[in-house]
Amino acid sequence: MRRKDREIKDRNGIEEIILQCKTCHLAMADNGMPYVIPMNFGYRFPNDETLELFFHSAHEGKKIEILNRNKKVCFEMAFEGEPVFPDVPCRSGYYFASVIGYGEVSFLQDTAEKREALSVLFKHQTGKDAAFTDKEAGSVCVFKIISTDFTGKRKQKPDSQ
Repeated sequence: MRRKDREIKDRNGIEEIILQCKTCHLAMADNGMPYVIPMNFGYRFPNDETLELFFHSAHEGKKIEILNRNKKVCFEMAFEGEPVFPDVPCRSGYYFASVIGYGEVSFLQDTAEKREALSVLFKHQTGKDAAFTDKEAGSVCVFKIISTDFTGKRKQKPDSQ
């Protein structure tokens, strides 16, 4: 990372950013071409060095076809604050916070594991606890990304540092 003064490596700082994000952009490689999609997600940290992201989708489609061929992905989520409009236009921008990382997709097959992942995803998206039935879990494809290569970045307002 070029701007080391904005880098966030600790789990608490990264989780603070993730809590503000509801959409994760998932980047895949499709026969040498990039393919990026926005997805709702849930997350957990099994330990300080590992981040697990959970997603659900239809059982079929372009995304699933690509992920079956190449499970390596990049992900990004961001929270935009207010814009910065200084007197010099070239210094315009946004106060922001983001998390980016790399990982590998694994498709969940075990129904109990799928129900748990859906509950984690629902909790992150709504703030509410929910239990899913075997039938509900079976009606969707559930996959997770396990990442040990992720970092955060933040540009804060000078008075909030």
